[in-house]
Amino acid sequence: MTLLAKVSILGLLISAFSISGCQKTESQNTEKAASSNQHTAIKTLTIGFQKSSLALLVAKQQKLFEQEFPKTKIEWREFPAGPQMLEALAVGAVDFGYVGNTPPIFAQAAAKPLRYIAYEVVPATGQAVLVHAKDQIDTLQDLKGKRIAVQKGSSAHELLAKTLQKAGLSWHDIQPIWLPPADARAAFDKQAVDAWAIWEPYLGTAELQGHTKTLIDGSAFPTTYSFYISNPSFIQKHPESALKLIKTINLADQWIVQHQDQALQIYVNSTGLSTPVAQRVLDKRPKPSPVQPLTTEVIQHQQQIADLFKQEQLIPVHIDIQHSVWTTQ
Repeated sequence: MTLLAKVSILGLLISAFSISGCQKTESQNTEKAASSNQHTAIKTLTIGFQKSSLALLVAKQQKLFEQEFPKTKIEWREFPAGPQMLEALAVGAVDFGYVGNTPPIFAQAAAKPLRYIAYEVVPATGQAVLVHAKDQIDTLQDLKGKRIAVQKGSSAHELLAKTLQKAGLSWHDIQPIWLPPADARAAFDKQAVDAWAIWEPYLGTAELQGHTKTLIDGSAFPTTYSFYISNPSFIQKHPESALKLIKTINLADQWIVQHQDQALQIYVNSTGLSTPVAQRVLDKRPKPSPVQPLTTEVIQHQQQIADLFKQEQLIPVHIDIQHSVWTTQ
């Protein structure tokens, strides 16, 4: 082989390796870009919250989500209760939301899409059944035949169901009056209803400002939970956002523990509550109150509630909680 031929072959090999290297580099760059796009493609993150969600209120005020999602527009939507929030989540108007244990069950029973992302423990005295201080309602059995205000599909709905079961009563033994918290408070104050199943901070407001007595509260039952919920389509497109959500809420929780006076003021300013009511709510809150992915125990507890509701004919179908639990797999 001539020297010229050898040089030509060597030149071709060098060119081939150069092209291959370029292609490999371009492929790696494309993969990196795709990975980067996956984590930055969230243009808007809409979070649903209620007056009871202190961690979200702190995260909102401290702009913690803006720090975790620096290239995303963060929007906030307030709801009076969980059922209204899940209506918005089902149609894609909310990406993440905070609710009690019962709203997701009713949503699942109505075939509305959702994913359980994480949970936190509800304070044992954070919800109760209230009656008028001067009324002759002293035992759970005294609820028979009474008008009881409750937000349908809320965590208070589940509390009332457990209360009736404990009293040996059925839903046919009472007159449920389905009202959102503000309307229920007005009806209770006018004595248009005999009792009211409600949660914080509405509970604390009624206890401190109204003439009430607590017939039973959550401490009479096993531990219950509240949940962070996501729209399935959103979490499927942005799976990394779930872990970021949990991280951000836990940062807010840590901030609350370390800055309790400031947290109290944020709560007062965000909700319009009086300082004594807000302080009452904060005093009941576990410190810390961590947010975690769902465990087998929590899923089973939620399934027990769903089974009770089916047994009591409060929902029309049997539902599988596990089916709607988000996992990292």
